[in-house]
Amino acid sequence: MIRLSVNVNKIATLRNSRGGSTPSVTQAVEVCLDAGAPGITVHPREDERHIRPSDVQAIADLLGRRRARDAGVEFNIEGDPRPGLIDLVLASKPDQCTLVPVVKGEITSQAGWPAETPHAALGAIIDRLKSANIRVSLFVDPEEAPVRWAARMGGDRVELYTEPFAKAFAAGPLERAASFDRYVRAARLAHELGLGINAGHDLDLDNLRLFRTLPHLDEVSIGHALVSHALWVGLDRSVREYLDVVNAI
Repeated sequence: MIRLSVNVNKIATLRNSRGGSTPSVTQAVEVCLDAGAPGITVHPREDERHIRPSDVQAIADLLGRRRARDAGVEFNIEGDPRPGLIDLVLASKPDQCTLVPVVKGEITSQAGWPAETPHAALGAIIDRLKSANIRVSLFVDPEEAPVRWAARMGGDRVELYTEPFAKAFAAGPLERAASFDRYVRAARLAHELGLGINAGHDLDLDNLRLFRTLPHLDEVSIGHALVSHALWVGLDRSVREYLDVVNAI
């Protein structure tokens, strides 16, 4: 079964735009869990423009309390491997840490790790996380070289960067088929190399209907589109509608 991990960054963005504590990020997490979401994702950036370290710990504490009845719920923290982020991950002990390259000044993630990224840059960090029983996922483009790089680095999973797929899907049938084929090849290679497969970025209720058929797909992380949809239908219903698509037979 494919897992849906709801990224709650946009809830924090709205809160921070006004100051104070409304809307509550932890309340949003509760709504997502009550609607059946099996995972929560956050991406705490260094400038704290949305998720803050205090949010991360509050969510970790909440999930710890909820696991008595939601044993399968997972917490995923994603971000660049700066010392402060790694310390936060080790302190809050999520199920998974997704390491993502960050370009200074970017609004959102722009690409996966380059295949030429040296082992020295990440190897020790990956080892520290895995020694703490934290699954490590590496954010990569759907190409052979970065997938093979992720396996050499010792990652447990890759997260395939899906913005190119979302753009191709919107462009038309030929473009979406060609793009999806790239992701199928990347997923099959990752599986052959012993890597699990996650995906995320610009997936929505429309393009997810095709993308969910990707071979060996373990998890999709969705935030912007899901929270945007929630403005019209409510967060509970939005989560349930995404789960309906993810779990469709």
